[in-house]
Amino acid sequence: MTRPRVAVLKTSPSTVLHDDPRLMRLADYRQFVPKNHETALKINISWHFFYPACSTTPWQLDGVIATLLEDGYRKESLFGCHNRTVGVSARRGEVANKHKQVLVGKYGLRNVHLYEAGEEWIRYTPKAKMRVLDKVYPEGTRIPKRLVGSNVIHLPTMKTHVFPTITGARKNAFGGLLFEKRHWTHAVIHETLVDLLAIQKEIHPGLFAVMDGTFAGDGPGPRCMEPLVKNYILASGDMVAIDAIAAKMRGFDPLSIPFIRLAHEQGLGCGDPRDIEVVGDSIEGVDFHFHVVLYHDVYGYNFVGRARVRRALDTEWGRLFLSTQKSR
Repeated sequence: MTRPRVAVLKTSPSTVLHDDPRLMRLADYRQFVPKNHETALKINISWHFFYPACSTTPWQLDGVIATLLEDGYRKESLFGCHNRTVGVSARRGEVANKHKQVLVGKYGLRNVHLYEAGEEWIRYTPKAKMRVLDKVYPEGTRIPKRLVGSNVIHLPTMKTHVFPTITGARKNAFGGLLFEKRHWTHAVIHETLVDLLAIQKEIHPGLFAVMDGTFAGDGPGPRCMEPLVKNYILASGDMVAIDAIAAKMRGFDPLSIPFIRLAHEQGLGCGDPRDIEVVGDSIEGVDFHFHVVLYHDVYGYNFVGRARVRRALDTEWGRLFLSTQKSR
């Protein structure tokens, strides 16, 4: 049986837009993203401020779009995709994090906010047996109609998270498929992420993930982490495998994280690094020694976070962020 593949590359601000096409092709992305369907670029906005490692980076979005267009995907078939999070404004966040500047300003792609007027949400009955979603939402799970039948390319970052320990490709779906009351599932977040992956495999013809670890977040994510320059990018068509390898790089045992282990046991992907083929650059000996602790959101940003943002902006990645074109 063919082992799942995760592509990993070391990168830099001067090479990242050239490295993204190689990364995606090393992971054989065209096998997972059929051209005869629309493709949603699932952008992660975990905060409406710019905070390094918190949300999709502009160079991550830029590199993925450029690669798709270069490889013959029709511009008309691509669209950016946002959902609403309690306490976070996606409209503010897409500007603060320079997503709109890239998506609309540079490439002229559609920019879809799934929670706004004109976007239909439907009740979906999964074919797979649910672990928790049928109990959390006994009236039925609501998902965006637009995403049914569309490919999805997830654009997560490498960061720790106070609820599921780490966040990645699987957690990115949490922000796209469930309606705004998805915080109801936080008490059973690991089982929820497994249920959502099962649903994704039913409704999406193609799934792929490109993860940014140029800045990586350590500590009480997603909004009170310490952002650290790590210079890595990852890609895979196996959502469990990419999260497992990213967890391993951060110093966690992937199979000790319930949402990875449960999905692995359910056959939804591979969570055991010993059975995953890593291509590109070696991760032998890579260990960020990350951890997760609880912290207060407002205090963290105002008294600690701002200084961290300033330090991050003084790095080469920070200067690349500042140089991204202004919103039109």
